[in-house]
Amino acid sequence: MELRQLEAFAAVAAELHFGRAAESLHMGQATLSELIQRLERELGTLLFTRTTRRVSLTGAGTELLTRSRVILDDVVAAAAAVRRVADGAAGTVRVGITPPVAPVLATHLRSVFGLDAPGVVLDVPRMWLPTLAAAVADGSVDVAITCGLLADPAGVASEVFCAEPLLVGLRAQHRLASVDRVRLSELAHDVLGATSGTLFPAWALTQQQALTAAQVIPPSAPLEATDLAATRWTEQADVDWILLIGSLTAGHDQTVVKPTEPLQLVPFTLQWSPDRAQTAAVARFVQCALTAEPPAGWYTQPAHLRHGRISSVSGGPGGR
Repeated sequence: MELRQLEAFAAVAAELHFGRAAESLHMGQATLSELIQRLERELGTLLFTRTTRRVSLTGAGTELLTRSRVILDDVVAAAAAVRRVADGAAGTVRVGITPPVAPVLATHLRSVFGLDAPGVVLDVPRMWLPTLAAAVADGSVDVAITCGLLADPAGVASEVFCAEPLLVGLRAQHRLASVDRVRLSELAHDVLGATSGTLFPAWALTQQQALTAAQVIPPSAPLEATDLAATRWTEQADVDWILLIGSLTAGHDQTVVKPTEPLQLVPFTLQWSPDRAQTAAVARFVQCALTAEPPAGWYTQPAHLRHGRISSVSGGPGGR
């Protein structure tokens, strides 16, 4: 039994007239009759009673009509579903993120992409940086997003697609707590609370990159806090200041938060594998992420979809 035969049968059953059914299918009446006759031979029974004046369904034909409608509806639905997947309007995109991405950027991208492709499911697991780097390389995730600058593994493309201003967290009684902006060089001799590279490798790496870019090597003490934002760091007497971004300022009720002077940006990197077999939904997400406006207060390059680094990692903004 062929799909074409079922379509021919359903058309005749709907019209109860071979001529009109042939016209609806844009085929000759002889071709239509041959399709019905072949179907009847294969099933070993008549499906229509034909006279010179009318065509009617037999009992077998009535049974087949009920089942054929289900089959043909399923075929139409399957074709539509395949087209949605092929167009990137359906499917699942696995976006692995490191913890600093979760509070603001991941929520922002989920909202933006939801408007662009509401039929696509975003699976967004949080992963430690070493695991995430391996996952995007072996295809365990389709896209990886993290803070900081990353090397490009073989077969993986990297794009620094947005950046968030670096901030300084001070005690209320710190000598710089009343200034508008803080130069990192002014804190070169104050003890920095260092984020654990074991607990939060992406954020620890990003902080080290920021200090290197600013050419500041302050004394440091490991933070005892086990939360990413280290909201209770002021309880640690041997720490004078910490580094923050806006994404991590929630809960810092005892922290005086200041921007840096000059403005210093924390880059966020998106990685994916262009050569790996991927769905159109993955390509659509990458396109959306790299061209969407960043969250409020964030920065991006004027030229989207440009491989390379934001030129102002340690300087002024590269454009909004």
